[in-house]
Amino acid sequence: MKLSDRVQGMQNSPIRKFNPMAAEAKAAGTKIYHLNIGQPDIVTPPVFMDAIKNFDQKVLAYAESPGLPQLQDSIIDYFKTFDMPLERKDVLITSGGSEALTLAFLSLINPGDEVIVAEPYYTNYLTFIQAADGVVKPVTTYVEDGYKFAYLDRLEAAVTEKTKMISIVNPGNPTGCILSREDMRLICDFAKKHDLWILADEVYREFAYDGREMTSFGQFEDVADRVIIIDSVSKRFSACGARIGCIVCKNEELMSSVMKIAMGRLCCPTLEMVGAAALYELDASFFTEVRAEYEHRRDVSYEALKKIPGVVCEKPGGAFYITCKMPVESTEDLLIFLLQEFRDNGETVMYAPAEGFYATEGLGKNELRIAYILKAEDMARGIELLGKGIEAYKAAGNK
Repeated sequence: MKLSDRVQGMQNSPIRKFNPMAAEAKAAGTKIYHLNIGQPDIVTPPVFMDAIKNFDQKVLAYAESPGLPQLQDSIIDYFKTFDMPLERKDVLITSGGSEALTLAFLSLINPGDEVIVAEPYYTNYLTFIQAADGVVKPVTTYVEDGYKFAYLDRLEAAVTEKTKMISIVNPGNPTGCILSREDMRLICDFAKKHDLWILADEVYREFAYDGREMTSFGQFEDVADRVIIIDSVSKRFSACGARIGCIVCKNEELMSSVMKIAMGRLCCPTLEMVGAAALYELDASFFTEVRAEYEHRRDVSYEALKKIPGVVCEKPGGAFYITCKMPVESTEDLLIFLLQEFRDNGETVMYAPAEGFYATEGLGKNELRIAYILKAEDMARGIELLGKGIEAYKAAGNK
Protein backbone atom coordinates (compact mmCIF):
# COMPACT_ATOMS: atom_id res chain seq x y z
CA MET A 1 0.00 0.00 0.00
CA LYS A 2 1.23 3.48 -0.87
CA LEU A 3 0.61 6.98 0.40
CA SER A 4 -0.15 9.89 -1.92
CA ASP A 5 2.71 11.62 -3.68
CA ARG A 6 1.20 14.85 -2.36
CA VAL A 7 1.62 14.02 1.32
CA GLN A 8 4.98 12.36 0.84
CA GLY A 9 6.25 15.56 -0.75
CA MET A 10 5.33 17.63 2.30
CA GLN A 11 7.74 18.58 5.07
CA ASN A 12 7.30 18.39 8.82
CA SER A 13 6.66 21.74 10.44
CA PRO A 14 10.02 23.33 11.31
CA ILE A 15 8.19 24.99 14.20
CA ARG A 16 6.88 21.79 15.78
CA LYS A 17 9.19 18.95 14.67
CA PHE A 18 11.61 19.46 17.57
CA ASN A 19 8.83 19.31 20.17
CA PRO A 20 9.55 15.65 21.13
CA MET A 21 13.15 16.59 21.87
CA ALA A 22 11.96 19.50 24.00
CA ALA A 23 9.55 17.20 25.85
CA GLU A 24 12.44 14.90 26.76
CA ALA A 25 14.44 17.83 28.11
CA LYS A 26 11.49 18.99 30.20
CA ALA A 27 10.93 15.48 31.56
CA ALA A 28 14.54 15.55 32.75
CA GLY A 29 13.85 18.76 34.69
CA THR A 30 15.13 21.39 32.24
CA LYS A 31 13.32 24.70 31.97
CA ILE A 32 12.90 25.73 28.33
CA TYR A 33 12.21 29.26 27.15
CA HIS A 34 9.85 28.67 24.23
CA LEU A 35 10.64 31.30 21.62
CA ASN A 36 9.75 28.90 18.80
CA ILE A 37 6.00 29.30 18.44
CA GLY A 38 3.63 32.26 18.24
CA GLN A 39 1.62 31.39 21.34
CA PRO A 40 1.11 34.66 23.25
CA ASP A 41 1.08 34.72 27.05
CA ILE A 42 -1.27 37.73 27.08
CA VAL A 43 -4.43 36.83 29.00
CA THR A 44 -7.38 36.03 26.74
CA PRO A 45 -10.06 38.69 27.34
CA PRO A 46 -12.59 37.31 29.89
CA VAL A 47 -15.51 38.22 27.62
CA PHE A 48 -14.72 35.10 25.59
CA MET A 49 -15.44 32.66 28.41
CA ASP A 50 -18.22 34.84 29.82
CA ALA A 51 -20.10 34.63 26.53
CA ILE A 52 -19.76 30.85 26.48
CA LYS A 53 -20.86 30.51 30.12
CA ASN A 54 -23.96 32.55 29.33
CA PHE A 55 -24.88 30.38 26.34
CA ASP A 56 -28.30 28.97 27.28
CA GLN A 57 -29.54 26.91 24.32
CA LYS A 58 -30.78 23.50 25.45
CA VAL A 59 -29.38 21.68 22.40
CA LEU A 60 -25.90 22.32 21.05
CA ALA A 61 -26.96 22.10 17.42
CA TYR A 62 -25.15 22.50 14.13
CA ALA A 63 -24.55 26.10 13.14
CA GLU A 64 -25.03 27.26 9.57
CA SER A 65 -22.03 26.65 7.31
CA PRO A 66 -21.21 30.39 6.84
CA GLY A 67 -21.04 30.82 10.61
CA LEU A 68 -23.19 32.34 13.35
CA PRO A 69 -24.84 35.55 12.13
CA GLN A 70 -23.92 37.32 15.37
CA LEU A 71 -20.23 36.60 14.72
CA GLN A 72 -20.50 37.69 11.09
CA ASP A 73 -22.11 40.94 12.26
CA SER A 74 -19.39 41.50 14.88
CA ILE A 75 -16.72 41.06 12.19
CA ILE A 76 -18.59 43.43 9.87
CA ASP A 77 -18.65 46.06 12.62
CA TYR A 78 -14.94 45.54 13.27
CA PHE A 79 -14.04 46.15 9.63
CA LYS A 80 -16.14 49.32 9.58
CA THR A 81 -13.34 50.88 11.65
CA PHE A 82 -11.15 50.45 8.55
CA ASP A 83 -13.79 52.01 6.28
CA MET A 84 -14.57 48.63 4.77
CA PRO A 85 -18.33 48.15 4.28
CA LEU A 86 -19.22 44.45 4.29
CA GLU A 87 -22.31 42.29 4.19
CA ARG A 88 -22.82 38.82 5.65
CA LYS A 89 -22.31 37.25 2.23
CA ASP A 90 -18.77 38.69 2.28
CA VAL A 91 -17.81 36.90 5.52
CA LEU A 92 -17.33 33.15 5.94
CA ILE A 93 -16.41 31.85 9.39
CA THR A 94 -13.70 29.16 9.45
CA SER A 95 -12.00 26.90 11.96
CA GLY A 96 -9.04 29.19 12.43
CA GLY A 97 -7.00 31.09 9.88
CA SER A 98 -5.51 27.77 8.77
CA GLU A 99 -8.84 26.49 7.46
CA ALA A 100 -9.49 29.86 5.84
CA LEU A 101 -6.20 29.52 3.93
CA THR A 102 -6.92 25.92 3.01
CA LEU A 103 -10.41 26.75 1.68
CA ALA A 104 -9.08 29.69 -0.33
CA PHE A 105 -6.27 27.72 -1.95
CA LEU A 106 -8.54 24.73 -2.71
CA SER A 107 -11.06 27.05 -4.34
CA LEU A 108 -8.55 28.86 -6.56
CA ILE A 109 -5.64 26.59 -7.42
CA ASN A 110 -5.57 24.04 -10.21
CA PRO A 111 -2.77 21.44 -10.32
CA GLY A 112 0.46 23.21 -11.25
CA ASP A 113 -0.78 26.74 -10.61
CA GLU A 114 1.85 28.97 -9.03
CA VAL A 115 1.46 31.18 -5.98
CA ILE A 116 3.94 34.02 -5.50
CA VAL A 117 5.11 34.09 -1.88
CA ALA A 118 7.91 36.13 -0.34
CA GLU A 119 10.45 33.87 1.36
CA PRO A 120 11.06 33.31 4.20
CA TYR A 121 7.33 32.65 4.56
CA TYR A 122 5.00 31.19 7.18
CA THR A 123 5.99 27.56 6.77
CA ASN A 124 2.45 26.15 6.69
CA TYR A 125 1.81 28.04 3.44
CA LEU A 126 3.86 25.37 1.69
CA THR A 127 1.65 22.69 3.22
CA PHE A 128 -1.61 24.42 2.30
CA ILE A 129 -0.52 25.18 -1.27
CA GLN A 130 0.85 21.68 -1.86
CA ALA A 131 -2.38 20.19 -0.52
CA ALA A 132 -4.16 22.08 -3.31
CA ASP A 133 -1.63 20.74 -5.85
CA GLY A 134 -0.17 24.21 -6.29
CA VAL A 135 3.43 25.37 -6.48
CA VAL A 136 5.13 28.01 -4.33
CA LYS A 137 6.94 30.58 -6.47
CA PRO A 138 9.32 32.32 -4.06
CA VAL A 139 10.46 35.91 -4.08
CA THR A 140 13.64 35.83 -2.02
CA THR A 141 14.13 38.56 0.59
CA TYR A 142 17.18 39.37 2.67
CA VAL A 143 17.84 40.10 6.32
CA GLU A 144 20.07 43.06 5.48
CA ASP A 145 17.08 44.69 3.77
CA GLY A 146 14.64 43.96 6.56
CA TYR A 147 13.13 41.17 4.41
CA LYS A 148 11.29 43.67 2.24
CA PHE A 149 9.69 42.28 -0.92
CA ALA A 150 7.51 45.03 -2.43
CA TYR A 151 9.90 45.66 -5.30
CA LEU A 152 8.36 45.59 -8.76
CA ASP A 153 11.40 44.05 -10.46
CA ARG A 154 11.45 41.11 -8.03
CA LEU A 155 7.72 40.53 -8.39
CA GLU A 156 7.85 40.73 -12.18
CA ALA A 157 10.70 38.20 -12.24
CA ALA A 158 8.48 35.70 -10.41
CA VAL A 159 5.52 35.85 -12.83
CA THR A 160 4.97 33.04 -15.34
CA GLU A 161 2.03 31.89 -17.42
CA LYS A 162 1.14 29.57 -14.52
CA THR A 163 0.94 32.31 -11.88
CA LYS A 164 -2.52 32.41 -10.27
CA MET A 165 -2.12 34.58 -7.20
CA ILE A 166 0.17 36.43 -4.83
CA SER A 167 -0.04 35.53 -1.16
CA ILE A 168 0.97 38.05 1.51
CA VAL A 169 1.17 38.07 5.31
CA ASN A 170 1.03 41.67 6.51
CA PRO A 171 2.49 42.33 9.05
CA GLY A 172 4.72 39.41 8.27
CA ASN A 173 5.34 36.03 9.81
CA PRO A 174 8.21 35.05 10.19
CA THR A 175 9.99 38.35 9.54
CA GLY A 176 7.84 41.10 11.06
CA CYS A 177 8.15 43.04 7.80
CA ILE A 178 5.25 45.45 7.37
CA LEU A 179 3.98 46.99 4.14
CA SER A 180 3.38 50.71 3.73
CA ARG A 181 0.35 51.93 1.79
CA GLU A 182 2.70 52.66 -1.10
CA ASP A 183 3.94 49.06 -0.99
CA MET A 184 0.36 47.80 -0.98
CA ARG A 185 -0.55 50.04 -3.91
CA LEU A 186 2.36 48.62 -5.88
CA ILE A 187 1.19 45.08 -5.19
CA CYS A 188 -2.40 45.92 -6.14
CA ASP A 189 -1.29 47.41 -9.47
CA PHE A 190 0.96 44.41 -10.08
CA ALA A 191 -1.94 42.01 -9.45
CA LYS A 192 -4.24 43.97 -11.77
CA LYS A 193 -1.64 44.00 -14.53
CA HIS A 194 -1.22 40.21 -14.44
CA ASP A 195 -4.83 39.37 -13.47
CA LEU A 196 -3.82 37.75 -10.17
CA TRP A 197 -5.71 37.09 -6.97
CA ILE A 198 -4.36 38.76 -3.83
CA LEU A 199 -4.54 36.61 -0.72
CA ALA A 200 -3.95 38.96 2.23
CA ASP A 201 -3.32 37.21 5.53
CA GLU A 202 -3.83 40.05 8.02
CA VAL A 203 -4.11 38.25 11.35
CA TYR A 204 -1.41 40.51 12.87
CA ARG A 205 -3.04 43.74 11.67
CA GLU A 206 -3.14 45.41 15.11
CA PHE A 207 0.54 44.76 15.78
CA ALA A 208 2.02 47.70 13.87
CA TYR A 209 4.73 49.55 15.78
CA ASP A 210 6.56 52.87 15.92
CA GLY A 211 3.42 54.76 14.97
CA ARG A 212 2.87 52.81 11.75
CA GLU A 213 -0.63 52.83 10.31
CA MET A 214 -2.82 49.75 10.55
CA THR A 215 -4.03 48.99 7.04
CA SER A 216 -5.82 46.36 5.00
CA PHE A 217 -5.84 45.35 1.36
CA GLY A 218 -9.61 45.59 1.65
CA GLN A 219 -9.27 49.37 1.65
CA PHE A 220 -8.27 49.42 -2.03
CA GLU A 221 -11.64 49.49 -3.78
CA ASP A 222 -10.27 48.99 -7.30
CA VAL A 223 -9.10 45.46 -6.40
CA ALA A 224 -12.06 44.46 -4.24
CA ASP A 225 -13.01 41.67 -6.65
CA ARG A 226 -9.58 39.99 -6.39
CA VAL A 227 -8.67 40.48 -2.69
CA ILE A 228 -9.21 37.66 -0.20
CA ILE A 229 -8.60 38.66 3.42
CA ILE A 230 -7.74 36.07 6.06
CA ASP A 231 -8.54 37.01 9.66
CA SER A 232 -8.42 35.21 13.00
CA VAL A 233 -8.93 35.67 16.74
CA SER A 234 -5.79 33.66 17.56
CA LYS A 235 -3.12 36.35 17.70
CA ARG A 236 -5.22 39.52 17.96
CA PHE A 237 -7.07 38.35 21.07
CA SER A 238 -4.57 35.77 22.36
CA ALA A 239 -7.12 33.04 21.70
CA CYS A 240 -5.15 30.52 19.64
CA GLY A 241 -7.04 27.55 21.04
CA ALA A 242 -10.42 28.94 20.01
CA ARG A 243 -9.68 28.06 16.35
CA ILE A 244 -11.94 30.71 14.85
CA GLY A 245 -11.02 32.65 11.74
CA CYS A 246 -12.71 33.92 8.62
CA ILE A 247 -12.46 34.63 4.92
CA VAL A 248 -13.53 38.12 3.88
CA CYS A 249 -14.05 38.70 0.17
CA LYS A 250 -16.44 40.69 -2.02
CA ASN A 251 -16.12 38.36 -4.99
CA GLU A 252 -19.46 36.55 -4.93
CA GLU A 253 -18.36 33.80 -7.33
CA LEU A 254 -15.41 32.90 -5.11
CA MET A 255 -17.44 32.99 -1.90
CA SER A 256 -20.09 30.75 -3.45
CA SER A 257 -17.38 28.31 -4.47
CA VAL A 258 -15.75 28.32 -1.04
CA MET A 259 -19.17 27.62 0.45
CA LYS A 260 -19.31 24.28 -1.41
CA ILE A 261 -16.36 23.05 0.65
CA ALA A 262 -17.58 24.75 3.82
CA MET A 263 -20.89 22.92 3.58
CA GLY A 264 -18.97 19.66 3.26
CA ARG A 265 -17.30 20.24 6.61
CA LEU A 266 -20.70 21.28 8.01
CA CYS A 267 -19.88 24.13 10.40
CA CYS A 268 -17.46 25.65 12.88
CA PRO A 269 -17.81 24.98 16.64
CA THR A 270 -20.80 26.90 17.96
CA LEU A 271 -19.46 27.77 21.41
CA GLU A 272 -16.19 29.10 20.08
CA MET A 273 -18.10 31.29 17.62
CA VAL A 274 -20.18 32.68 20.49
CA GLY A 275 -17.01 33.57 22.37
CA ALA A 276 -15.33 35.00 19.28
CA ALA A 277 -18.27 37.33 18.65
CA ALA A 278 -17.69 38.85 22.08
CA LEU A 279 -14.00 39.33 21.28
CA TYR A 280 -14.71 41.23 18.07
CA GLU A 281 -17.05 43.49 20.01
CA LEU A 282 -14.26 44.69 22.32
CA ASP A 283 -13.49 48.38 22.11
CA ALA A 284 -10.47 49.25 19.98
CA SER A 285 -8.78 50.67 23.08
CA PHE A 286 -8.13 47.05 24.11
CA PHE A 287 -5.33 46.91 21.56
CA THR A 288 -3.54 50.03 22.74
CA GLU A 289 -2.10 48.41 25.85
CA VAL A 290 -1.47 45.07 24.15
CA ARG A 291 0.33 46.71 21.23
CA ALA A 292 2.52 48.74 23.60
CA GLU A 293 3.46 45.56 25.49
CA TYR A 294 4.50 43.75 22.30
CA GLU A 295 6.44 46.77 21.09
CA HIS A 296 8.35 46.76 24.39
CA ARG A 297 9.06 43.04 24.05
CA ARG A 298 10.28 43.63 20.50
CA ASP A 299 12.68 46.34 21.64
CA VAL A 300 14.06 44.21 24.49
CA SER A 301 14.46 41.19 22.18
CA TYR A 302 16.11 43.18 19.41
CA GLU A 303 18.61 44.80 21.76
CA ALA A 304 19.43 41.43 23.33
CA LEU A 305 20.03 39.84 19.92
CA LYS A 306 22.31 42.68 18.86
CA LYS A 307 24.55 41.86 21.83
CA ILE A 308 25.34 38.41 20.44
CA PRO A 309 28.50 38.64 18.29
CA GLY A 310 27.85 37.92 14.63
CA VAL A 311 24.06 38.23 14.67
CA VAL A 312 22.55 40.11 11.71
CA CYS A 313 18.98 41.43 12.04
CA GLU A 314 16.85 44.51 11.47
CA LYS A 315 14.20 45.76 13.87
CA PRO A 316 10.84 44.46 12.58
CA GLY A 317 7.91 46.84 12.14
CA GLY A 318 5.06 44.55 13.11
CA ALA A 319 3.68 41.14 14.21
CA PHE A 320 5.72 39.50 17.01
CA TYR A 321 8.59 37.76 15.25
CA ILE A 322 12.24 38.47 14.53
CA THR A 323 14.12 36.49 11.89
CA CYS A 324 17.87 36.87 11.93
CA LYS A 325 21.12 35.43 10.63
CA MET A 326 23.25 33.65 13.22
CA PRO A 327 27.03 33.09 13.40
CA VAL A 328 26.68 29.31 12.87
CA GLU A 329 26.40 27.15 9.76
CA SER A 330 23.24 25.33 10.85
CA THR A 331 20.64 26.66 13.26
CA GLU A 332 19.02 23.20 13.28
CA ASP A 333 22.23 21.62 14.59
CA LEU A 334 22.54 24.44 17.11
CA LEU A 335 18.97 23.86 18.32
CA ILE A 336 19.61 20.14 18.79
CA PHE A 337 22.69 21.03 20.82
CA LEU A 338 20.69 23.48 22.95
CA LEU A 339 17.95 20.94 23.66
CA GLN A 340 20.17 17.92 24.25
CA GLU A 341 23.46 19.20 25.64
CA PHE A 342 23.44 22.84 26.72
CA ARG A 343 22.18 23.92 30.14
CA ASP A 344 22.74 27.10 32.14
CA ASN A 345 21.41 26.80 35.68
CA GLY A 346 19.09 24.07 34.46
CA GLU A 347 17.70 26.22 31.63
CA THR A 348 17.89 26.30 27.85
CA VAL A 349 16.07 27.95 24.95
CA MET A 350 14.11 26.90 21.87
CA TYR A 351 13.48 28.74 18.59
CA ALA A 352 12.38 27.87 15.04
CA PRO A 353 15.19 27.17 12.53
CA ALA A 354 14.48 29.13 9.36
CA GLU A 355 15.50 26.70 6.62
CA GLY A 356 11.96 25.30 6.52
CA PHE A 357 10.62 28.80 5.86
CA TYR A 358 12.30 28.87 2.44
CA ALA A 359 11.33 27.21 -0.84
CA THR A 360 14.73 27.88 -2.43
CA GLU A 361 17.05 25.03 -1.57
CA GLY A 362 20.06 25.98 0.53
CA LEU A 363 18.65 29.20 1.96
CA GLY A 364 17.94 29.86 5.62
CA LYS A 365 20.30 27.28 7.11
CA ASN A 366 22.01 29.89 9.27
CA GLU A 367 18.82 31.81 10.13
CA LEU A 368 16.22 31.43 12.85
CA ARG A 369 12.91 32.88 13.89
CA ILE A 370 12.18 34.06 17.41
CA ALA A 371 8.65 34.82 18.62
CA TYR A 372 8.67 37.54 21.27
CA ILE A 373 5.56 36.26 22.98
CA LEU A 374 6.94 36.00 26.53
CA LYS A 375 7.21 38.85 29.02
CA ALA A 376 10.22 41.08 28.49
CA GLU A 377 12.41 39.63 31.24
CA ASP A 378 11.84 36.12 29.93
CA MET A 379 12.66 37.23 26.39
CA ALA A 380 15.91 38.77 27.65
CA ARG A 381 16.81 35.59 29.52
CA GLY A 382 15.93 33.34 26.58
CA ILE A 383 18.13 35.32 24.21
CA GLU A 384 20.91 35.43 26.82
CA LEU A 385 20.74 31.62 26.85
CA LEU A 386 20.96 31.64 23.06
CA GLY A 387 24.15 33.68 23.19
CA LYS A 388 25.69 31.45 25.86
CA GLY A 389 24.60 28.39 23.93
CA ILE A 390 26.36 29.59 20.80
CA GLU A 391 29.56 30.06 22.81
CA ALA A 392 29.31 26.53 24.18
CA TYR A 393 28.43 25.13 20.76
CA LYS A 394 31.53 26.62 19.18
CA ALA A 395 33.71 25.68 22.15
CA ALA A 396 32.66 22.05 21.50
CA GLY A 397 34.18 22.32 18.00
CA ASN A 398 31.04 23.07 16.02
CA LYS A 399 30.83 25.70 13.28
